[in-house]
Amino acid sequence: MGENGGSNSNEHSDISEAHPKQGSIHKVSIIPLVFLIFYEVSGGPFGIEDSVHAAGPLLAILGFVLFPFIWSIPEALITAEMGTMFPENSGYVMWVSSALGRFWGFQQGWMKWLSGVIDNALYPVLFLDYLKSSVPTLGGGLPRTLAVIVLTALLTYMNYRGLSIVGWVAVLLGVFSILPFFIMGLVSIPKQRPSQWLISYVHNVDWNLYLNTLFWNLNYWDSISTLAGEVENPGKTLPKALFYALILVVISYLYPLLTGTGAVPLDRKLWTDGYFSDIAKILGGDWLKWWIQAASAVSNMGMFVAEMSSDSYQLLGMAERGMLPEFFSKRSRHGTPLVGILFSACGVLLLSWMSFQEIVAAENFLYCFGMLLEFVAFIRLRVKYPCASRPYRIPLGTIGSMLMLIPPTILIFIVLAFASHKVMVVSMGAMLAGVVLHPFLAFLDRNQWLKFSVRSELPDFSSFKPEDATESESLLN
Repeated sequence: MGENGGSNSNEHSDISEAHPKQGSIHKVSIIPLVFLIFYEVSGGPFGIEDSVHAAGPLLAILGFVLFPFIWSIPEALITAEMGTMFPENSGYVMWVSSALGRFWGFQQGWMKWLSGVIDNALYPVLFLDYLKSSVPTLGGGLPRTLAVIVLTALLTYMNYRGLSIVGWVAVLLGVFSILPFFIMGLVSIPKQRPSQWLISYVHNVDWNLYLNTLFWNLNYWDSISTLAGEVENPGKTLPKALFYALILVVISYLYPLLTGTGAVPLDRKLWTDGYFSDIAKILGGDWLKWWIQAASAVSNMGMFVAEMSSDSYQLLGMAERGMLPEFFSKRSRHGTPLVGILFSACGVLLLSWMSFQEIVAAENFLYCFGMLLEFVAFIRLRVKYPCASRPYRIPLGTIGSMLMLIPPTILIFIVLAFASHKVMVVSMGAMLAGVVLHPFLAFLDRNQWLKFSVRSELPDFSSFKPEDATESESLLN
């Protein structure tokens, strides 16, 4: 597959050629986009309990205060700049391809898609973990397996019906998921003991669980880039949506964390996924517990459909660029990527047998390598094409951008170092499969055993002049 090249056109408002059906597809506006990002990254405080189990309230609270500055804000800023520079569905695949060539772009697509599918396999697990205290039969065996299959099928169908539907459903689910925690916080005020926030297990911290929990709950900001081709006016809408979603995510973690750790006597072993429903019962009674469990259920629905949308549109975008067989670009009558949705759903079912901790560790390992490629691509495009049109530009020069990426890069290597040997072996094997898959698909293409789309040239920014560069925009403009 060819390297960077293309025509010397100064117009870059839309790199990709429009799909024949694109005109009939409803574009996603800012409010649904905020909640799609919210569910790509968070979905609420479900799953943050392990941070308290691993390190105690103090380090858990500090983690969710400081970690956004180390990781979330840099990743969101890069997504805003690169997502508006490449407003198409292949997202970060296109960033890496344009900076480093198609081979590395394909590896990026493979690792991030696989990481996303592994991530999506987690949501049925979390959903059932929250319900098993009330419905013990869902704790294992055949009932749990059937529940995973039925849940996956229903949520996959929702993705099939259309991204605009998914977006507005995410808004409704988001409000329903956040509201009981707001009420729980109000109910807890008379019982709050702020001194409990200072408790720490400094001499007995499970650093692997702590870092993986923080990393998993505050990453995936770049996933929304694979939907950029479906966004209404992405140059303005995407940066604003990322900014609002960042505020929403941080508040949705800190508020329940402060509520739970301050109002309930601390018992380290109880702080595992699903514990917020027990806290709700202690503070407000059974009605609040059931509401939290229902909120968990719908939150996992929201995270599932948002992640599947990102994964499936990424495959569609790669197919439109000739990186995957043409059948991956097939859209349903609702405008959704039919084959991509089916492939992602099958991956979820195959991986749903893994435990919560195994899923988090495996997806984080693959995600880290993908992010390193994104960081390199971002800096290389800044250096190589400083004058290229960027509807949103991070208000830092190239040196400033490099300095901004030092803390998250260090964090990546720390997360990788804490991975178990089992996770390393499995993840490295998955990455090796991508290295083999790329030339295999090229072989099928050369021999015309599978039909691939005519590969459009990668964008060439070399003809841009200084006056073509777009001034930086504020996220609030």
